[in-house]
Amino acid sequence: MGHQMFNYDEELGEAVFAYCRERLSMDPVPLDFGSAFDIDDERIRELITRDGRDPVEVLEHFRHDLAPAVVSIDSPGFLAFIPNAPTKNSLLFDMVVACSGLNGTSWLESRGVVVAENQALSFLAERAGMPAGAGGAFVSGGSIGNLSSLTVARDVGRAKHPDLDPRSVRIAISADAHSSIGKALHVLDVEPLLVTTDDHRFTLGALEAALANDPHRENVVAVVATAGTTNAGIIDDLEGLGSYAREHDLWFHVDGAYGGAAIFSPTHAPLMSGIRHADSFIVDPHKWLFAPLDCCALVYRQPSLARKALAQQASYLDVLHEGDDDHYDWNPSDFGIQLSRRARGLPFWFSLATNGVAAYESAVERAITLAGLTETLINEADHLEMVRPSSLSVVLFRRRGWSPERYNEWSKWLLHEQIAFVTPTKWEGETVARLAFLHPNTTEEMVHQIVDSMRD
Repeated sequence: MGHQMFNYDEELGEAVFAYCRERLSMDPVPLDFGSAFDIDDERIRELITRDGRDPVEVLEHFRHDLAPAVVSIDSPGFLAFIPNAPTKNSLLFDMVVACSGLNGTSWLESRGVVVAENQALSFLAERAGMPAGAGGAFVSGGSIGNLSSLTVARDVGRAKHPDLDPRSVRIAISADAHSSIGKALHVLDVEPLLVTTDDHRFTLGALEAALANDPHRENVVAVVATAGTTNAGIIDDLEGLGSYAREHDLWFHVDGAYGGAAIFSPTHAPLMSGIRHADSFIVDPHKWLFAPLDCCALVYRQPSLARKALAQQASYLDVLHEGDDDHYDWNPSDFGIQLSRRARGLPFWFSLATNGVAAYESAVERAITLAGLTETLINEADHLEMVRPSSLSVVLFRRRGWSPERYNEWSKWLLHEQIAFVTPTKWEGETVARLAFLHPNTTEEMVHQIVDSMRD
């Protein structure tokens, strides 16, 4: 029988499968209430005991006492931050990954995982215009993807400039880069060349002006561009910055965690063509490519450079690199800041394979279309005005006369009424409203309801 903890509990299995079937069949997925839901702390404290509790009973506690206190990020009404809208197929295959205990660390242990994940990564690289041979790994999210990429950029830059103090190399980023970029440079102890943007867009002209005015411009070894800023969906001058980086032998990293998915958009893919210049590129399938959390695709133009910088060395790991197979040294753990990893790319791979590319194109395009329709609706409303034109699937707008407190009250009311989860943001110091569309099942009726709720 073995240890009791590893015996299959058929009653619990049926209860969990029933819960999952119920959850998967919800249409639409309800928002629930997040921090607005009161949790009975005493009831929760009683759940962990020396001898354990009935598992079905604990599952019911989760269902009634904890689950409602989590806003469902995959609800069509979740329009705050950057939502998540996993396909049903990806969720089901995530269950397969979990139930199989799949490891995604190395070719030796996980050849089947690596082959499938690499197929998905190669497809993304080709779609983004990167050359044959580009590849990498799926990591936990954009923050780890950016940190991993910039670690390689730093080390490659140091190797190219042995005359420089290794601590003096710098990386050019824009003032509107994602917060994880600045944090990654802080962790790496690399000083940024912080470039002032042209109306929040990082352009070649802005980079050239910053370099011309910098007495230590020779210390800059890399440039980071954003393919769709989180707050406003703005796409940097990928073509100009990428061409400059290629010409001047600088590492070019593109943070496409959110907006990079627009490579699937029939109308907006041309705006992403500059990604082809990238030495490294990230896009999060758990954002706009409809995979479960947590999943970031990290792609390098020359993966061998990443392996040299990031592969972990230890005597017990030598076996991972000693096989005869031509691909034996393709270990996902060699391309990111982590060793052990779950097979997080498989749900995306399965969803892409089963739903097809055309379905992804139409789903991505739907969010862009809905953002455009929302902009039109706002322009027609007397009480609202756009802060700036919508970009990708993000809409920034203001309600004339509202204070920050009033925006927050409105946000809480929308969630209380289970209409939508919408949070205000700041734009140039002003509190404004923001809608981030992603789920293709978000309806125009929802948008009308949100707009109408701002009349009072």
